[in-house]
Amino acid sequence: MKALRLMRLWLVWACLACAALHSFAPAPALAQGILGPAASADELAPPDYKQWEKTATRAEREIADRETDSVAYEAMRGYLVEWRDTFLRAQGINASRIASVRGQIDALGPAPAEGATEPDDIAQRRKELTEQLAELRAPVVSAEEAYQRADGLIREIDRVVRERQTQELLRIWPMPLNPANWPAAAGEVSTLAVDLWNEGATRLASERARATARDNLPAILGLLAVGLLLIARGRALMERLTQTLQDQASARGRKVGSLLVSLGQIVAPVAGVMAVSHAIKLSAMAGPRTTLVVEVLPAVSLILYAAGWLAGRVFPKNDLQTSPLNLSEDRRREGRFHTAMFGVVMALDALRTVALPPARVGEAATSVMAFPFIVVAGLLLFRIGQLMLASVRNDLSDDEPSSFRNSVIDLLGRGTIAIGVIAPLLALPGYIAAATALVYPAGLTLGLIGVLFVLQTLVVDLYGLATRNEDGGRDALLPVLIGFLLALALVPLLALVWGARVADLTEIWARFREGYQVGSTRISPTSFLLLAIVFSIGYGITRLLQGALKSQILPKTRLDQGGRNAVVSGVGYLGIILAALVAVNSAGLDLSNLAIVAGALSVGIGFGLQNIVGNFVSGIILLIERPVSEGDWIEVGGVQGTVKSISVRSTRIQTFDRTDVIVPNQDLVAGQVTNWTRYNMTGRLIVPVGVAYGSDTRHVERVLREIAEAQPLAILNPPPSIVFMGFTQEFLSFEIRVILRDVNFSLSVRSDINHMIAKRFAEEGLGLTHMPRDIWPAPEPEVENGLTEEEMAALLVVEPQQKPQKDNVPKGTHAVDLHRQTEEVEDADGDGDPDADGASEGTGSPR
Repeated sequence: MKALRLMRLWLVWACLACAALHSFAPAPALAQGILGPAASADELAPPDYKQWEKTATRAEREIADRETDSVAYEAMRGYLVEWRDTFLRAQGINASRIASVRGQIDALGPAPAEGATEPDDIAQRRKELTEQLAELRAPVVSAEEAYQRADGLIREIDRVVRERQTQELLRIWPMPLNPANWPAAAGEVSTLAVDLWNEGATRLASERARATARDNLPAILGLLAVGLLLIARGRALMERLTQTLQDQASARGRKVGSLLVSLGQIVAPVAGVMAVSHAIKLSAMAGPRTTLVVEVLPAVSLILYAAGWLAGRVFPKNDLQTSPLNLSEDRRREGRFHTAMFGVVMALDALRTVALPPARVGEAATSVMAFPFIVVAGLLLFRIGQLMLASVRNDLSDDEPSSFRNSVIDLLGRGTIAIGVIAPLLALPGYIAAATALVYPAGLTLGLIGVLFVLQTLVVDLYGLATRNEDGGRDALLPVLIGFLLALALVPLLALVWGARVADLTEIWARFREGYQVGSTRISPTSFLLLAIVFSIGYGITRLLQGALKSQILPKTRLDQGGRNAVVSGVGYLGIILAALVAVNSAGLDLSNLAIVAGALSVGIGFGLQNIVGNFVSGIILLIERPVSEGDWIEVGGVQGTVKSISVRSTRIQTFDRTDVIVPNQDLVAGQVTNWTRYNMTGRLIVPVGVAYGSDTRHVERVLREIAEAQPLAILNPPPSIVFMGFTQEFLSFEIRVILRDVNFSLSVRSDINHMIAKRFAEEGLGLTHMPRDIWPAPEPEVENGLTEEEMAALLVVEPQQKPQKDNVPKGTHAVDLHRQTEEVEDADGDGDPDADGASEGTGSPR
């Protein structure tokens, strides 16, 4: 059984497909005597429990008998799985009627407490409904009990089979290095050679065989010619064609084309081996053992050439191909050699297993013949693991960051090296089964990972070819998701490679389909699928309704834009909540059992998520009261900008320098917010103007009024006002106060007014303020105080005041800014009053 395992590993995909089809197929008719469940036209009809009792009794006897063969166990397990599926379906008998009766009982109210009474008619009705419910549930209870019994028997069979597998792995075979066991191995090999020779000689001497060969001679010669040509030249021809496609750097789809053509390196020689094998069988010159060897040759050649092809993809000959490992050309050549040699070892060992099965040649001969293959395979794994570690070191030396890919390669490399050392050491004392179960699955695991890399590369190349961007496929999301799904699909294969049975995988799939019992509700993938479908439909209807409201209905109402957005958002939240509730109800999920847990967690959630909950509630308040709407110009927390969006947690504000600021909704509700454009877009603009002393104030007022009234955005009712604010030390202070139709254009209007002021003042001969530098003369020195002239000069000479000069004022500085700068210079003592400065008090004179 162990000897044939390697040949079956290459058929695992077919096994998985069959298992999946079997899991979805209905229970077959009664074709296995008394073992299988009886077929029924009604899917929910009660099962034949008498027939089930016979099957269960026989299964229990076989489980108790430890001498039962594993093949018989597997057959019995298949029958039990069919019965279990039948009982699972039977649990749905009378489901709708049971639900109706339970609803009727609930409508009567809770049962009276002990010692209490209720009206006779209600008590009688409650009794009738309870009896009816018990009668309806009787077949369901029987199905549940039978289901549990079948499931228990299946678990016992699985336990017995696993124990046998463990015992087989830990069994010690005859030591392969013991010279006493070598003659048995040599004798079996020589016996095989003699049998093959004798079978050929016997067939050749048979007139009937020669006649058959003569009749099939044209077909035999044609098959041999084609087969030998494909074996000799097919792989090399496909390799040259692949290289030619790879060298065409400008051709679209060259990567996909070269990969597909490279598969010919497997198909062509394997087809040649199949042709030669068929020619040998047509010649009628093969005996029983020869036929067995000839029939296995295509599978053996598939292992051999597939390993060589995979070696060329993982360790490419040129740098144009994508490689998962960062290795030099010499190291890649070494990797190709080791990988191809591992395929040769696996192919020869598979051929040895078929030609010299352990059941025929004995354990001693098998141990001696298997040991060299295990040692060579271990050495090859050791070298491949070293190459993987070298790739990781090369990435680190190239200043590449330690990525997840490097971590996986490092882990695989170290594991491969460990298995390459441990497997031969286990085989040395005679643990041949354990060593075989380590070394070959390790190589197959690396091979499957290599195939996964090739498939992921193919997906990326196909995506790049479809999007006409062959270099951007690696960064796209869709190829990454497909690659992740391929990695998940690899898990069942790896489980089979490492000793899992197909029955184990089908059992996991059956458990997944059946679901899990949570309280009175069974949760299954079907429930989740129905939940997802119903929620998706509800969400789609919600989005359609939002679109209709936004584009067709709300524009015809009197609501402003902020109100429309609030209605659309509210409908969206309500629709999502309703879709979730309907989906949960449609899936049949009972969430009442979660109420206790939710109540226990509510306190902790209230403290831990209080800010999030506060922002959520504030978002709802914003959508209902609408103190702030999308498009408003607001100021909150020192930030001014336009409201772009309001969500349930935060509000996005775009400032005037085009940066986005995310403000929690709680700040907008609990804090002070200035909304410049909440109810209307009008607003007042004040433009201060500083006029030089000596100007005609009435003339200035008239000019400024004309400038203000000439603005297109200025409202004439009320009209703009020109206010003579007063006198300062440097200029006459005026203000233009104007109401704008749209306050969002206040900056541009201010700029236009300033331009017009500069132009009209120049035309009218009016002077704007300027900042002269005043120097005050020092008083005459007094000599009666006993000080020298130098000391008196140092005390009495006052430094000229540093006032901004017109020439030093930055371009575009407004007169008000000049006035502010002058006040800051004069207020030397920092008390906010420029006239209170002791050094200059009473010394200024108006200009």
